[in-house]
Amino acid sequence: MPLFQHSFLRDYVAARLTDIKVAPDVAAMVADNLVDACLKGHDSHGVTMLPRYIAAIAEGGLHPDARATVTLDAGAVLSFNGGQGFGQVVGRQAMDAGIWRAGEYGVAVIGLADAHHLGRIGAWAEQAAQAGLVSIHFANVNSRSPVMPWQGVQPRLGTNPFCVGIPVAGGHPLILDFATSIIAGNKARLAWNAGQPLAPGCIVDDKGQPAVDPRWLMTEPFGALLPFGQHKGSGLSVVCSLLGAALTGGMTERHDNRDKQRILNSMLSIVIDPEKLGGADSYRREIAGLLDWVRSSRDDNALLLPGDAEQEKYQQRLSQGLFIDETSWRQLAALATPSAATL
Repeated sequence: MPLFQHSFLRDYVAARLTDIKVAPDVAAMVADNLVDACLKGHDSHGVTMLPRYIAAIAEGGLHPDARATVTLDAGAVLSFNGGQGFGQVVGRQAMDAGIWRAGEYGVAVIGLADAHHLGRIGAWAEQAAQAGLVSIHFANVNSRSPVMPWQGVQPRLGTNPFCVGIPVAGGHPLILDFATSIIAGNKARLAWNAGQPLAPGCIVDDKGQPAVDPRWLMTEPFGALLPFGQHKGSGLSVVCSLLGAALTGGMTERHDNRDKQRILNSMLSIVIDPEKLGGADSYRREIAGLLDWVRSSRDDNALLLPGDAEQEKYQQRLSQGLFIDETSWRQLAALATPSAATL
């Protein structure tokens, strides 16, 4: 597989976006977000998303100049509409506001409706954690709904992620970030491009039978992803849609988007300043104590807590480079042709 340095990919992604008249500062924000997702091991949310972003701009479903607009300002409660702008831009706007309001009020509840793809939700939890704040995020995905509800026979849900970020003094934050499906949907795309099967138990075919061929998520007739933990993941997915989209004014999955390239996310974020809670002293003490206690389950220091794997991948890939499968790289390289720059 081709191996690339992160600096090359940042420049390449930004250049392909500026080729189609995306503002340079916006292109740089998108490039940084996508490359950072790859560096932290989440290739499904990384640079291989670029062809779909560009297709969504051409189609009109991604508005590259849009910024988040305030739809409600009630102090600690603040709502935005993302205007189908780059999630990397409007998501940062919403989190910047949430961080500021949490500093003022001790807590902020931030609604963001109808952003284009927000990318790895853990990035927004990291942003809050860098400011010393705890955050909780419920997000939904309005695209073709690929996830089968528990006991369902037709897919009805998005991969609807849930995320929590907790700052850790003297160390990297604890970031729990996962799709409510067994795997993220874009992992099927990467497997399809690489000619590899998916692990058993992740998907079913169009008849509801167990399958491993990612074609069931890529071409008609479509199969479906399964929720993690059966009724638990399915239930959490519904909650993520109700809180992330219905409560914020965004589109839930019932507005099924089968024919378009856009990926719309809505998200509810709760941002908390732990210094303003009565248990702040205990909180600081217990974080280190509990994490050490959990790690002591084994004596070889090999137990990973949420966020550890990302940090390991980050250090490894920062020095060794990033792999992109040959099919995905051909798709990215095609964006540099003259015809691709005429949108």
